[in-house]
Amino acid sequence: GGTYFPRDAFLQLIGAIRHAWDEQRDELESNAGEILAAIDRAAEAAVADEVPGLELVDATLQALARAFDPEWGGFGTAPKFPTTHHLELMLRAHMRTGSEDAKRVVTTSLDAMMSGGMYDHLGGGFARYSTDREWLVPHFEKMLYDQAQLVGLYRQAFTVLGTPAYRQIVEETIGYVLRDLRHPDGGFYSAEDADSLTPDGESSEGHFQTWTPTEVRTALAGFDEHAIELTIEWWGLSDDGNFEGRSIPHRLEHRGELGRPPLIEQTRSQLLAARNQRSRPGLDDKVLTEWNALFLRALADAAATLGRDDWAAAAVANGEFLLRELRGSDGRWFRSWQADGAPRARHRALAADHAALIGAFLRLGELTGEARWVTAARETADTLLDNFWDPVEGGVFTTPGDGEQLVLRQKDVHDTATPSANSMTAHALYRLAALTGEQRYRNHADRVLQLLAGVAAEAPAAVSNALLAVDLRHFGLVELAIVGDAPDLVRVAHVIWRPDLVLAWGEPFESPLWEGREAGNAYLCRDFVCQRPVNEPQALAELITGRPLTGDTSAAD
Repeated sequence: GGTYFPRDAFLQLIGAIRHAWDEQRDELESNAGEILAAIDRAAEAAVADEVPGLELVDATLQALARAFDPEWGGFGTAPKFPTTHHLELMLRAHMRTGSEDAKRVVTTSLDAMMSGGMYDHLGGGFARYSTDREWLVPHFEKMLYDQAQLVGLYRQAFTVLGTPAYRQIVEETIGYVLRDLRHPDGGFYSAEDADSLTPDGESSEGHFQTWTPTEVRTALAGFDEHAIELTIEWWGLSDDGNFEGRSIPHRLEHRGELGRPPLIEQTRSQLLAARNQRSRPGLDDKVLTEWNALFLRALADAAATLGRDDWAAAAVANGEFLLRELRGSDGRWFRSWQADGAPRARHRALAADHAALIGAFLRLGELTGEARWVTAARETADTLLDNFWDPVEGGVFTTPGDGEQLVLRQKDVHDTATPSANSMTAHALYRLAALTGEQRYRNHADRVLQLLAGVAAEAPAAVSNALLAVDLRHFGLVELAIVGDAPDLVRVAHVIWRPDLVLAWGEPFESPLWEGREAGNAYLCRDFVCQRPVNEPQALAELITGRPLTGDTSAAD
C-alpha cells in the first residue's frame, strides 16, 4: 500500500510483486491470512454497558490541554491540522464552565490559523493543513470538508466570543465556496488541487497563491507607491520570500488583526482579480454527498445565526440538489455525482453520507421552517438504521447490508479529518429524537456511544466529536417550539445559538411539540415538558440565554 509512487519506483515494485507471486506464493497467502485475522481483531470493540460519562470528556480535555501549543495554537508539532473537533470540545468546555484556559486554547488556535498562510487572505478559504508549527506554509490543497468544519467552528466562536475577525472568516470562506466550488445546479465540488501551472507551463505547488513584490507592483500599477508598499507590508511579502523564493500572504506578525482598512481592501480586490488571470489549480468536480452535507449544515447554520438570506437560498438549493440528484427513486442514496458522468450519480452511499445528511436536513429545517426537511432527515435516518445498523453490537457499519461484500464489514469509529460515521450518527439521532419525540432514535444513539466507549477509553482524542455527543447526552437537549406566524420570535431563536437546543417553527410536522400549543407563542421544553409560553422577543431571549433547564418542572405549565 502507498499514496504515491514515482514512475521508476512503481515499475520496480511491479517487478518485485511478480517475482514474489511466482517464487513465494505460499508465504504470501499465509501472510494474507494473518493480515485478515489482524484486521478482524482490530475491528472488534468492547461495548460498554452504559453511555460514557463526563469524566471521559474531562480526561480528554486535560489530555488536549497537555498537547496544546501555547505559543502558536493547535496540538502537537508540525505538521498541524485544524482539529476542529478538539477545538469545539474546548469551546463547549468554556461555555459550560467559563474556563479561561479552555478559551485560550480556542482563541490562540483560531487566531493563528486564520493569520497564517493556511488561510487564503485574498480569496478566502483554508488549505488542508500547515507543514510547519506556525501555520505559515500550507499544503495548498483546499478541501470542501475543511471549509465546512472551519466555517462551523469560527461561526460558533464568533457567537460565543463576539470576535469580529471570526465572522469575517465565516463570510470569506463561504464566499470562496459559493464562488469557486459551486456547480450551477447547487451542488458543491470536492476540492482544488495544490498544484497549478506557472507561466512557463511547469506544474508548481502553491504558485497560484504566492507572490513576489514585482508581481504585486505589476498587478497594482494603477495605485500610487504608498498603496503598493503598504500592501506589500500588510501581507508580509518580501524579495526573499517565505516559500521557494515566493511569498505566501499572511498576517502572523499581527495575529488576529484581519480587519482591512479601505485602501487595503481595494488592493486586495485588485490582487484577487490579477490572480484569477493565472492558471488555476486543478478542480476535483465530484459532488460527494457526505462533504456536501457537512457544508450544507454549516451554511444553513451560518445563514440562520448571521441573518444572511443569500446563504439561506444557497443552502436550500443545495438541499434540493441532493434530494434531486443523489437519491434514487427507491429512496436509497448515492455517494458521488459528476456532471459528465454516465450515470451522473454513482456508488451506493456509505453510513457517513446518511449521518451527515440527517444533520444537514435538520439544520435546514431549523433555518427555513419547512417540514419537508425534517421529513427528509427522518427518512434518511430510517434508511440508515434499516441498512447499516448492527443489531448485535450496536453502531452502524460503513457499508450497507446489501452492498458489495468486502473481506470484512467494518465500522467507522475514529474522528479524523472528518467526523466518523458513528459519531455523526449519535449527534443526528439525538437531535432528531428531540424534534420528533421518537424515543427509538435516542435509544440507537445511546447504543452508538456505548460502542464508542471502548475506543474512547483507549484513544479519547480519536473520538472528540463523539465526546461532544456524550456532553450533549449528559446535559440533555431542550426543545423550542414557535407556533404560528411569529417572525420576531423566530429571529431571536436563530440569532441566539445554544448547542443543546433544537428549534421547531413554521410548518408543523409529526411531533408532540405542536400538541395543544397556541399560535403566537414560544415554548421552551425539556423532554416535551414546557415552561410557561412567552410571546415577546425580549422574554424569549431571556428564556434562551438563562440558566439551562433542569429536571425540576415545578414551574412548568
